[in-house]
Amino acid sequence: MRQILSLAILAAVAAVASAGAQAHVNVGVSIGVPLPFIAAPVYAPAPVYAPPPVVESQPVVVAPGYYDDWRERAWRERQWREQRWREREWRERHREWHRWHDGDDD
Repeated sequence: MRQILSLAILAAVAAVASAGAQAHVNVGVSIGVPLPFIAAPVYAPAPVYAPPPVVESQPVVVAPGYYDDWRERAWRERQWREQRWREREWRERHREWHRWHDGDDD
């Protein structure tokens, strides 16, 4: 009984303390006294722009002949074959699923 009573008191104190921690009142008093304000003109120097650098264009060299990149061709072929394999596997699994599940409706 003592434990239950102490637990209830502790819970009540925690509830009151948490509510009291969030409750606050703001009171502010201010007296506005205008002060004389003198604005001094501010002069900023004009921005200096530099002309863009002159870059000479590089000559374009076109070499005659055909350069075959066999690595890229092999990579593309491998990707194509893997894609076809995935499509074929998906179709086969899809058909197999339908064979198993469509037979249950009969």
